[in-house]
Amino acid sequence: MNMHAKSNGGDGKSADTSYLKDVLKDLGEARGLPNAHYTDEAVFREETQRVLYDNWSAIGFAKDIPEHGDAMPVDFLGMPLVAVRDKAGHVNVFQNTCRHRGMILVQEKGRLRGTFRCPYHSWCYGLDGRLVTTPHVGGPGHNTHDDIKRDELGLFRIASHVWRDIIFVNVSGDAPPFETYAADVIKRWKEYDQPMVHGGGISSFKLEVNTNWKLAVENYCESYHLPWVHPGLNSYSRLEDHYHIEEPGKFSGQGTLVYRQLEGEKGEKFPDFPNLSEKWDTGAEYIALYPNVLLGVHRDHAFAIILEPKSLDRTVEHVELYYTEKGAEADDYAALRRKNAEQWKVVFEEDIFVVEGMQKGRHGRSFDGGKFSPAMDGPTHLFHHWVASQMVRGPRSPSAGSDR
Repeated sequence: MNMHAKSNGGDGKSADTSYLKDVLKDLGEARGLPNAHYTDEAVFREETQRVLYDNWSAIGFAKDIPEHGDAMPVDFLGMPLVAVRDKAGHVNVFQNTCRHRGMILVQEKGRLRGTFRCPYHSWCYGLDGRLVTTPHVGGPGHNTHDDIKRDELGLFRIASHVWRDIIFVNVSGDAPPFETYAADVIKRWKEYDQPMVHGGGISSFKLEVNTNWKLAVENYCESYHLPWVHPGLNSYSRLEDHYHIEEPGKFSGQGTLVYRQLEGEKGEKFPDFPNLSEKWDTGAEYIALYPNVLLGVHRDHAFAIILEPKSLDRTVEHVELYYTEKGAEADDYAALRRKNAEQWKVVFEEDIFVVEGMQKGRHGRSFDGGKFSPAMDGPTHLFHHWVASQMVRGPRSPSAGSDR
């Protein structure tokens, strides 16, 4: 199928999405997303708007800007953003662009001295985005001008929300409130709505993968591949010990009934999160929150993975591990934290050849999106269905937030 005629390339015009009708069928009859959604630049640009910018996508972790004035620039598929922590401790996200001549404000992660200062002409903005100084704007020595209305020239604010330490943004500003968008997963994991602490440098790693970001989501959603791709994990958490998690239009994934706590050389284990129900004694769940966040919860630790799309066929997986305060900070658990990170890294690295292999396979011209197993592929089908639904619903406003 020639998809070039089907996509509008993100220019806001109406696109012919009839080619997605088979993706939107029920599981038993559906096909997966066509090749163009993994190999065509025009379709990728359209997906960037409709799937990533129009929804609540993740761009980073709040732990990386812990103090007042800490700022972190993010290139979100060409969209320059900056996240900053204000005096009250809140994380704000703005378009990383000066309102004067469009200069990038923050070039690299660091601590601001009270304001964003444009390096071009020194226009300065408060950490709340307000324009506060405009040196010589009315001529040498004149810092004001009647035509420069500072209250109308604040930074463009991007809708943002922090949940489980993840910084989510809605670039278009058109998605429902995050609490509505993620209400079902928040309710499902209500027991985990409690303090968790990042495990430090040894609990952070990233993987650079030559694949389209969606394939990482699709693979994460299902347990079908465990016996062949994760033989070590499957030796005690077998395929038949898993169950599907399916919330159409929102998230999907898998759970296990036989989670086994990691032990140290002396039999030590991480302390449990308090007040969990018996379900979590041996249970764990792994959910893909659409579009680009992968989450895991266990009785004694949790993890979050942000999939950063770098291009059509290149993705960076940012992995962070969290514990109770004692589990994250006590020296007694340092070796166990390292062991846990190394163990998860092995598991996630085992998936690389699969998602890279599927990316290569998507260049096979006769591949038609694939046939789902009605018994095993329900969670993955839901993600395909959701992506297709974002493409056919019609474009939302191309606006990028609102100014202050």
